[in-house]
Amino acid sequence: MFSPKDFIETAEGLLFAVVDPHLEQGKALCFLRYINAEGHWHKQATDEANAFLYRNHPHYLHYSPILDARLHAVDVERIVRHHRPKDRFRHIMRQFRHDPVERDVFELGELLRQQGVDLNRIGITGSVLVGVQKASSDIDLVCYGSEVFHRCRAGVSALIEQDRLQDLSDRDWQASYRRRNCSLSFEEYVWHEKRKFNKALVNGRKFDLSWVEQNESDRPQRYQKLEPVTLTCRITDDEQAFGYPSVYRIEHDSIAAIVCFTATYAGQARKGETVEVAGMLERNAEGVRHIVVGSSREAHGEHIRVIHD
Repeated sequence: MFSPKDFIETAEGLLFAVVDPHLEQGKALCFLRYINAEGHWHKQATDEANAFLYRNHPHYLHYSPILDARLHAVDVERIVRHHRPKDRFRHIMRQFRHDPVERDVFELGELLRQQGVDLNRIGITGSVLVGVQKASSDIDLVCYGSEVFHRCRAGVSALIEQDRLQDLSDRDWQASYRRRNCSLSFEEYVWHEKRKFNKALVNGRKFDLSWVEQNESDRPQRYQKLEPVTLTCRITDDEQAFGYPSVYRIEHDSIAAIVCFTATYAGQARKGETVEVAGMLERNAEGVRHIVVGSSREAHGEHIRVIHD
């Protein structure tokens, strides 16, 4: 019914971003992103969102025993509108009048179409999805499935080579780094990001690509948080490196994988590379252990860093 990157709206004038495809106790797992005050939508940072719900709507605060995490959740019956990225993108590509942000979405869609991307498998999320974009807003494209995501990445790389899209400037990278607020240095952040080809500029406007699988498997097993860990290991499988969550299989005696829930470290490392990872060690009932990066939304103090020879 729901996919990560969808938005759901409640009668109180709250917009939540869906973060998990599975319902839990009849609730959609999500995080508050916008509130409507006096007819205007206001974006909420994490602490603001938590404080607002605690004061005004504590029933939306939720502890997930499956994820062993605190987030937000909305009963399906309370949802008055379901904003789907594919529908919004399709509408922009078909309409004749656009605001400046929508014009750039349209142009980017046409460029990707010329690179062989199936636009029926593309959506748009973030502020544009819910129609609250500003002149300075970024574009957040969603690619449904690995094939279309990697075709988009290849297309972005080719379009930058042709100068039909532009790489980020130093100023753009600085702004992106500040928004991410990660524990890497600026130089480390940019080195990792430049080889991903999941962000660039269209007419000077930044856009990002993300990958969501629509055919989700059964609910993952319940994991219990153990302790924060930092270790060095080698990546043995990166097929799900850009997924949500990102998964990196690793070479280690007792830990199976790195699982990442923050976009900062999606596609961060490749098969065969050695990384330093800092995150939360978790274990399931069968004793399988993995390291979660992004155990909180901002992942303060958690990272994946490629170690160069």
